[in-house]
Amino acid sequence: MTFGAGGHSRQLLTSADCKLITLDRDPVAYEKAKELSKEFPNRVIPLLGRFSELPALLKERNIKQSSIDGILFDFGCSSMQLDNGERGFSISKNGYLDMRMDAGRDPNQITAREVLATANEQELYKIFKVYGEEKKAAKIAQTIIQARYMIKNIETTRELVDIVDSCCPNEFRLDKLQRPQSNATKVFQALRIFVNNELNEINYGMVLSKYYLKLNGRLVTICFHSLEDTIVKRHIAGNTVNDVANPVPLRYLSPTLVQDQDTINQFLDSPWKAINKHVEVPSDDEVERNPRSRSARLRAAVKIK
Repeated sequence: MTFGAGGHSRQLLTSADCKLITLDRDPVAYEKAKELSKEFPNRVIPLLGRFSELPALLKERNIKQSSIDGILFDFGCSSMQLDNGERGFSISKNGYLDMRMDAGRDPNQITAREVLATANEQELYKIFKVYGEEKKAAKIAQTIIQARYMIKNIETTRELVDIVDSCCPNEFRLDKLQRPQSNATKVFQALRIFVNNELNEINYGMVLSKYYLKLNGRLVTICFHSLEDTIVKRHIAGNTVNDVANPVPLRYLSPTLVQDQDTINQFLDSPWKAINKHVEVPSDDEVERNPRSRSARLRAAVKIK
């Protein structure tokens, strides 16, 4: 979860004698998974759907809870989606602002273009600030609303990039490799997360992994920005409230309120035991070979209860 272009899946199939269930919400990735299942007969079960649709999909195939040995989560957007300008994910390629990972599978799902055409200034500000951690969020939201009323709705990726650039004059941003980065990167990220409801899906995926893994089953997650990584980290640490990652890092900020050890243990109770003490990041060599891996963060845990 997710299958993407199938790089991880192929490595798993060639390096171990295993049976693989692949899940992706993108119909293009689903077709690739079907091709892989022909290449490795009786070893791949391709599924099409979001994380939240997984229980129904597994039930259809009679796969029970606590029956899976390992789960690999690869969050975020796949390279296939970024490389196709028509999907609206790419900053460098012009196309309609779609950004739906489901590629029109659900006719009721809102597109990024519709978000920019219907949300008010406060809503746009919140999307850019919370999901993109964009420091110029207020100015960008205001400019989009002005453009909407005075000129036209923003329909293409090029128009959105131009609007963001107009809010950041003389600003030159660099990525982690000190390469020039578009000013619109964080705005695109924020819209993509909002349109696809990504953070809720990630939270749901983490909850499902707790139910579907066997005891001592392995969980491996690859995240690409801090919002995703925080959800994973808090689930592994047991810092959840009603199965949702806690918005604050610690449950109790005042040690004077809680004295007895039982209450403290109950709050720190987690079904996971982290395998790596610190998050794993790619080496400099790997980043040079594959620049898109520069922000990847890998965590691994074992289900202990």
